[in-house]
Amino acid sequence: MSWKSKILIIGGTGYLGKFMVKASISMGHPTDVYSRPSTKASDSSSKIQVIHDFESMGVHIIQGYLDDYDKLPSVFQQIDVVISLLPVPQHLEQLRIIDAIKEVGNIKRFFPSEFGVESRRAHSLRPFQRIIDNKKEIQRAIKEAGISYTIVAGNGFGAYFVDYLLNPQHQRDEITIYGDGHAKAVLNFEEDIAAFTIRSVDDVCTLNRLVICKPPKNIISQLDMISLREKRCRKTLKKRYISEEEVIKLIESLPHPENVGPAILHYLFVAGQSNLELEEDDLELSNLYPDYKYTPIVHLIDVLALNPSHFLKKSGPGIASLDRSFFFSKLNSGPGMPSLDRFYFFLQNLKLQSEDGILELKLKF
Repeated sequence: MSWKSKILIIGGTGYLGKFMVKASISMGHPTDVYSRPSTKASDSSSKIQVIHDFESMGVHIIQGYLDDYDKLPSVFQQIDVVISLLPVPQHLEQLRIIDAIKEVGNIKRFFPSEFGVESRRAHSLRPFQRIIDNKKEIQRAIKEAGISYTIVAGNGFGAYFVDYLLNPQHQRDEITIYGDGHAKAVLNFEEDIAAFTIRSVDDVCTLNRLVICKPPKNIISQLDMISLREKRCRKTLKKRYISEEEVIKLIESLPHPENVGPAILHYLFVAGQSNLELEEDDLELSNLYPDYKYTPIVHLIDVLALNPSHFLKKSGPGIASLDRSFFFSKLNSGPGMPSLDRFYFFLQNLKLQSEDGILELKLKF
């Protein structure tokens, strides 16, 4: 059996983190998860169960804080690769991780908390651009520190957005379209983003490179998705359009950070800016690993519509609490949005401020 890097995942109990931990273990990597100290009083039952499930899989849980300057270097000394999945509010806290990696000098590779749109070329409305700019700041810090890295642009989270846009588990007579519905977005199953990431861990081809997840079968418009949904349910849905002007007006009317969600919605599904043309020297992950059978978005829609329990089973701990995506609900029901003080929308990994992930809340409407 070939040697495998030992991986430390920071933020492993969050939404994408659960997929990443499972992928790491399934591919034979010794895997640690760095998590805030757990207490029954402060942690949800979901997080406690996630940690229990991880331990049963052979994952080593390390409890600590990012501002523990003595502990981080001592932990890193036993690790080969660090993968950060910190949520948006903590992106700049990765500067502490970078300092610790530079101090110990033995980390073979660092994966910063990207995993969403290609921030190198992303230009968005100001609320989302702030997040992109923070990612660029982390990238600059990595290069200035001389740390080996891989940046993964995973684009949109397929299961999340299929559920939000189509809600395929439930019968509906009306569906909302943002913009004109023609803009193409890149939507990848979260399990595949994690699998491609772990495959790249020990690949010299991806060292100090940006890698992009843009499989040809995962580029799709809202209208394409709705057409598939209509064919599956054998019913024509009434379509309600929310114009680009209405979305922008909402963004301008909301305070930060409540304006972030609709700004990301605009970027993906109104402007279609995730569907960037690959440049000549870009590394695209489905081309780099052609033996990996990723999930086409069409199949993902079918799975969620016809057998949602299959997705719930594959998604791992915490996923089963998903009832309905909620970030843009107020676009359908009037001014305002749910407070993002309680939960943050972010493309790269949709989580709460806590490590528990977005699926901890059960919201129905």
